[in-house]
Amino acid sequence: MDGVRLVAVVDTKPGRAEEIASQTGTIGLTDYRQLLERRVDGVVVAVPTEIHGEVAMPFLERGIAALVEKPMAHSLTEADAMLAAAAASGATLAVGQTERYNPAVATMLPLVTSPRFIEVHRLGAFSERSLDIDVVFDVMIHDLDIILALVRSEVAAIEAVGVPVLTEKFDIANARLRFASGCIANVTASRISRDRVRKIRFFQPDAYLSIDYAAQEVEGWRLVRRDGQRPEIQGGQIPVKQEEPLRRELVDFVRAVRERTPAIVDGAAGRRALALATEIAAKMESV
Repeated sequence: MDGVRLVAVVDTKPGRAEEIASQTGTIGLTDYRQLLERRVDGVVVAVPTEIHGEVAMPFLERGIAALVEKPMAHSLTEADAMLAAAAASGATLAVGQTERYNPAVATMLPLVTSPRFIEVHRLGAFSERSLDIDVVFDVMIHDLDIILALVRSEVAAIEAVGVPVLTEKFDIANARLRFASGCIANVTASRISRDRVRKIRFFQPDAYLSIDYAAQEVEGWRLVRRDGQRPEIQGGQIPVKQEEPLRRELVDFVRAVRERTPAIVDGAAGRRALALATEIAAKMESV
């Protein structure tokens, strides 16, 4: 990225740190605290969820910007501590809800104005990654973040069910969210599917929108009414300029650090998604 220098990469495995460092022309460290001795403007925290706060806090307290992987923290208490540290020092705090940076999502956002029903299917194959958390925090949280960004209304009721299939955590989950506005969202997430599906559909008065996250495709249809004539259905594929979402996320983080303005997915947005995911997980535990 232009105007950005990779100061170091950190991994607790020495060989891994050195391998990545050699590929990227930087140095490899084995302890994140070694970075505190160097001049860095921002860090990317991509470690197990349970230590997000532990790793991010020393940087936030020193006014160093942090882009923290989703979910933002292990608990809401930890998330609140991170937000407080960032506010006190003026540090930029961003959360890696990468799907929000998907070009298809960016194309769709201004088109969804009054959603009444949202249907989500996010299904993926089993992976050894992120098995320390439920599928709600690992996978579903992407869609929760997007839904909260679009449905600007309080959640009035939650129904949820989860099943631990291959691990001790919930590997497949479904949540039905009812908002005070009347909108209903039906969200299914799985990390044990044979087929990979990542789609979200929006239904609103006289319009339907569909996103294929993986293909970065948007399809939209609307009912056009004209005086004295039969209503006509118009629509089809909506052009999307395809880009790598992770790169867009990093570009936005660098912009936020330089301009000292919030990232598109800032700490507050990360906390909202975490809070909703926590409520859903609690409902599943109680079933």
